[in-house]
Amino acid sequence: MTITNEDELAGLRHIGRIVADTMQAMAKRMEPGMTTRELDTIGRNLLEREGAVPAPEALYGFPGATCISINDEIAHGVPGDRVLQKGDLINIDVSASKDGFYADTGASFLVPPITPALERLCRDGKRAMRIGVSQVRSGKPISAIGDAIGQFARKNRYTLVENLASHGVGRALHEYPEEIATWSGSGDKRRISKGLVLTVEPFLSRGARIAMEGDDGWTLYSTPDAPTVQYEHTVVATDNGPIVLTLPSAA
Repeated sequence: MTITNEDELAGLRHIGRIVADTMQAMAKRMEPGMTTRELDTIGRNLLEREGAVPAPEALYGFPGATCISINDEIAHGVPGDRVLQKGDLINIDVSASKDGFYADTGASFLVPPITPALERLCRDGKRAMRIGVSQVRSGKPISAIGDAIGQFARKNRYTLVENLASHGVGRALHEYPEEIATWSGSGDKRRISKGLVLTVEPFLSRGARIAMEGDDGWTLYSTPDAPTVQYEHTVVATDNGPIVLTLPSAA
């Protein structure tokens, strides 16, 4: 989607706040002994209270309102009977629509006790996402996003999952420009247009390079198996840089 007026920006800010607030509320309430289904129900109730529709469920028949992935599950984890344990690395991904506008956000969280190595990975995962977001500006090449993230990953001896890409969003969950690389060397010649709405969501890892689909047809696993985090914002490109849409109310 390309924003053309203030009403569109306001609609995107609204759904962006809803998904951000939902994700943060879920993270605050997760605790050892809780099932991922119980955590998903919290998210569903919050979205419904705001009049928002869970996007993966509505569009693709995903069996849950949100995606909750644990440890070697790095994306599209299906809510169910799996119980959260102390020390788990949890990724929560929330995407939803309201009034014809879509927003998408995600983040990785740790269930205490927290190990220094995983804490550093999470901190650097956020940094990688912010570095990518900082490249969003009208007129710049789309490849600048992945090139900047890739430089950061190499400098800090991380790998990036190279088959899970960012994407356009706004009037649909996935739209042009599809397959926005969050790793270097893509050679993408497309340029970022003014008002373009897109996600920035690198998967930073201590060894994984691709994601492989599991037996349930949804859940994606790190390959090789290694700790992996994802942080995601929905942003708008302007002449002065990015506008981040998926900020919680307290931000």
